[in-house]
Amino acid sequence: MKLKKEKSKLVFPDLSSIPCIDKVGVEERVARFQTRSIKDASKEQALRMVLNMIDLTTLEGKDTPQKVKQMCYKAMHLHDAHPGLPSVAAVCVYPSMVAVAKKEVQDSGVKVASVSTAFPSGQAPLSIKLEDTKFAIDEGADEIDMVISRGKFLSGEYQYVFDEIAAIKEVCGKVRLKVILETGELITLDNVRKASEIAMYAGADFIKTSTGKIQPAATMQVTYTMLCAIKDYYHKTGIMIGMKPAGGISTAKLSIHNLVMVKEVLGSAWLTNEYFRFGASSLANDVLMQVLKTETGIYQSADYFSID
Repeated sequence: MKLKKEKSKLVFPDLSSIPCIDKVGVEERVARFQTRSIKDASKEQALRMVLNMIDLTTLEGKDTPQKVKQMCYKAMHLHDAHPGLPSVAAVCVYPSMVAVAKKEVQDSGVKVASVSTAFPSGQAPLSIKLEDTKFAIDEGADEIDMVISRGKFLSGEYQYVFDEIAAIKEVCGKVRLKVILETGELITLDNVRKASEIAMYAGADFIKTSTGKIQPAATMQVTYTMLCAIKDYYHKTGIMIGMKPAGGISTAKLSIHNLVMVKEVLGSAWLTNEYFRFGASSLANDVLMQVLKTETGIYQSADYFSID
């Protein structure tokens, strides 16, 4: 199938054609991904891949310019811990901190992502959400991570959710849009699948599990359900949609399980930070510890790395 670079006219999906999710089947499939044996050489390659897929994140009310600057420095200098390591994919901050982050990363190749649309609740009028997004882009954001209106979705107002995402995507233009479903509030895997379909057809470049503020967040069952939605969308349209599990992925072991799942569900083409990201604040440190362990046989103290 020939890959389409851009979406054509946005069309609301036929939700009646979405398959029902077999929860037991999903759990059994996910369990098999977690039992895969990975050789040391493949593990080291996977760890480096994970580092390059991380959106290093700080999204707290206590964020300061200095904290953001420190995070940006870490994002660009992982090789200080070990020469040859890649940088992370992006740093993710609030709109008010985008200009600070943009200045710090400059031409390093590290992207600046910004949350928007009244993150994390999404409880604001569309006009406010549009202004929020425009401000972040004007400040220099390369990517936007928006939240859907979960209250509208759970009330069955699917067209409203679709139209809102489409409006935000129109503002984004060529800036990549990640749509956060906040799966911990969607209750069922069937809802996760439905919300994934709506987001992709409304113009999402990525679909993302969570804000990191609600638990459960990026469970492998949820991520698998979203990957299957991406696979079906690709077969229908030829368009590759990215995936970003976020929240709760803090260990290298769990991140590698996710990579195994991505490869088996979607294929190797998705094993790049253009189409797969981890939303994390503490994952990088554990991956760094594991990289050094594979080469030296010794675990470094967690104090060896910067505190997130």
